[in-house]
Amino acid sequence: MEIVTDGLAFPEGPVAMPDGSVILTEIARGQITRVWPDGRKQVVATPGGGPNGLAMGPDGKLYCTNNGGFNWARGPEGEYAPHGIADDYSGGRIERIDIDTGAVEVLYKSGDFGCVLRGPNDIVFDSHGGFWFTDHGKVDYAKRCHDIVGIFYAKTDGSLLEEVIFPSNNPNGIGLSPDGNRLYAAETYTCRLMAFNVIAPGKVDDAAGPGGPGIPIYRPAGYKFFDSLAMEANGNICVATIGECGISVISPEGELVEFVATPDIFTTNICFGGDDMRDAWLCLSGTGKLAKVRWNRPGLKLEY
Repeated sequence: MEIVTDGLAFPEGPVAMPDGSVILTEIARGQITRVWPDGRKQVVATPGGGPNGLAMGPDGKLYCTNNGGFNWARGPEGEYAPHGIADDYSGGRIERIDIDTGAVEVLYKSGDFGCVLRGPNDIVFDSHGGFWFTDHGKVDYAKRCHDIVGIFYAKTDGSLLEEVIFPSNNPNGIGLSPDGNRLYAAETYTCRLMAFNVIAPGKVDDAAGPGGPGIPIYRPAGYKFFDSLAMEANGNICVATIGECGISVISPEGELVEFVATPDIFTTNICFGGDDMRDAWLCLSGTGKLAKVRWNRPGLKLEY
């Protein structure tokens, strides 16, 4: 495992770029950062709040799920850990970011189309140019409450925002199968990987699972939490796993294929790139590092 850079403030949402760089979010700094192969860091944009997930859109711009911000706990060596809703919480939103200029445009905010956005988290585009995203919600310790949240579908032109799946148990990572017919979401606190059958753009089969649209695929034993995910080209789902530090590789049939251990309890995210799609970048978020490993199988090329 190669440490590409350190000194990041809870990195997430990595996007592998064709030039070998990786663009990611630094949630605790409220900024988008580009990490070059030699470890140099360049600020791309400063949206504030809590920029969380990133995806490249069909227009060549970045789409960011902004959770509005966290409060933070710090470990004995400065490690970051999210600790409830930010005192200066700025609201959940979806932002469009120009990579060249750093301009940030709010595409959707809470209240648009009658939707409540509390803590948008992860995002994936489909082949139709729309995107799915999870809302992880917020924990408010002062009010002793924990949001009930869902999974959304939206269009890039601002014409559609819909909560397609509700309720969902604090969904985090999200991805699509290689054929686009199955949507996967990783739930953090239940530590479940759920699947949903996609029947049309932005639509799922509401009766596919036991009592609703969700089909439980996998849940590990032990003290673990699921975070973000990425797909392999063969359809396996690679889920960042907190507690037991690393990446759980799960087959579409719900079998654990492999566990790739990491040295950070808050291993939160993974993306694939490189000519053969076997370069994997991992966010070691607690210690603020971006790592690179050679993966055993190629990752799935994203739509954009």
